[in-house]
Amino acid sequence: MTKPKILLVTPSFQTFILQDIAVLSEKYELIINTYNWKVKEFAPIYMVMQFFHILAHINQVSFVLVHFGGYWSFFPSLLGKIFRKPVYIVLHGTDCASIPELNYGSLRIPLLKWFCERSYDWASMLLPVSDSLVNSSNDFYQPGKQLPNGFLYHFPFIKTPYRVIPNGFDESFWKPDGSILKNGKTFMAVMSAEQYILKGGDMITELAKRFQDCNFFIAGMDKPNGLQIPDNLKFLGKIKPQEIKTYYQKSDYYFQLSIFEGFGCALCEAMLCGCQPIGSDVNNIPKIIGDTGILLKKRDVNLLEKNIKSIMELAKGGHMDLNPRERIIQNYSLENRKKLLFSVLPD
Repeated sequence: MTKPKILLVTPSFQTFILQDIAVLSEKYELIINTYNWKVKEFAPIYMVMQFFHILAHINQVSFVLVHFGGYWSFFPSLLGKIFRKPVYIVLHGTDCASIPELNYGSLRIPLLKWFCERSYDWASMLLPVSDSLVNSSNDFYQPGKQLPNGFLYHFPFIKTPYRVIPNGFDESFWKPDGSILKNGKTFMAVMSAEQYILKGGDMITELAKRFQDCNFFIAGMDKPNGLQIPDNLKFLGKIKPQEIKTYYQKSDYYFQLSIFEGFGCALCEAMLCGCQPIGSDVNNIPKIIGDTGILLKKRDVNLLEKNIKSIMELAKGGHMDLNPRERIIQNYSLENRKKLLFSVLPD
């Protein structure tokens, strides 16, 4: 039986996007449209190329699925509307945020914000990965000063229907390894160089100085130039999923200390591998962690130090009977995302 064709537009290929591609390929034949949108000076050229690529295929496909709002979502939404093809945009985080003081969020850039607004308005449906990307706020970064975000906060007049479909994770891949012994004193985080402050890298660096008998790992980035770090903190650079999994498996605790977090994919992966989560009280992080770890109420390294001492004492006394892995399996399985996607997307 011939599979229906769909056009999938993505600016990048993170693990969660590759996972969606694998899931969608079970039911559809995919035509993938992608360019290196990080090279911003080439964006006008890519948009012209994309326009003609979509024009050549739009009549062959049943619908269009776009990952992230951005320059790349403009023509798919416009041509989908013109040719009456449903267009779905999966929203992941930065495409719903504006935090100028941290140089974060697509919506802080006026031109890019305009392209996102037009795309969201023309789309058939928006598919945010958490309800916090719809409209939410928190004062984690600066107590007493709310930091509001979400696509409906920034674009309150948009009437496009939306459906929250959380990310899903493969528990058969992200799992503990019984042959790897945890020592009770190993901490890990994942972030890019651009996210060092956004995801609390500065706080982790300070903690490493205060907990000299513990080991700290940060994957996804190299050591920032000029930063003085203690010997017990290692920056691992960009490593493959298999290597990241090994570090999760030997880590006792995982940090997700974000000021803003679209979802928290690495947090879920780490929890599936048996890490106790330590996260900030923002966006979707409290829903992911539940009662299986610690939530930091404000961005205060002294409070974080106190909380870590508390959780390590509980673990040492054998009072930690929480199961972060089971929480992710129950709430964020890959099968659940697959079921929800297929319930929304046309046959």
